[in-house]
Amino acid sequence: MNLLHRFSSLRTWSACTALGLALMLGACSSLDRGKPPTLQTQATWTVLPFANHTETPMAGSRAQAIAQSLLVARTGKVLVAPTNTQQEALFDAADETRRQQALEWARGQKVRYALTGTVEEWRYKVGVDGEPAAGVTLQIIDVATGEMLWSGSGGKSGWSREALSAVAHKLIRSLLDTGLSDAR
Repeated sequence: MNLLHRFSSLRTWSACTALGLALMLGACSSLDRGKPPTLQTQATWTVLPFANHTETPMAGSRAQAIAQSLLVARTGKVLVAPTNTQQEALFDAADETRRQQALEWARGQKVRYALTGTVEEWRYKVGVDGEPAAGVTLQIIDVATGEMLWSGSGGKSGWSREALSAVAHKLIRSLLDTGLSDAR
């Protein structure tokens, strides 16, 4: 009986260990975030165009839409910049031009802060599992001066049956929560 009890406990421990390792390896992420700036809670925000540094068309626009939604939920005061009808293209060299035009528009609207970013990875990994992977850098900018107040960067992969947008949403929310954590 004692031997049977030991075998059962060992099997339970092994199963728990294997499950823990699978959870740790299944949804890996890496985050590097700067010290959050002290931001004005009542300030008006905008989201500038995100640069797409991936091979996935429209990845910048997709990440920008997620970030804008999360920013509205956190601050409530987000002015939406007029969009250019030009579609974001693969390897678009006009990323910086669109960003500067949106920044000038924000200055004219007396917007206090802008959120912008770049997308470094936005894909399903090749292989049997096809895991979603996203890599994003976010920046908070003082619109009046153009000074970067905060920056955070991260990468996250998910489970094989998880949507890429869900992985990106979690990553962007985690980064944004840090950047806005000292808002007063």
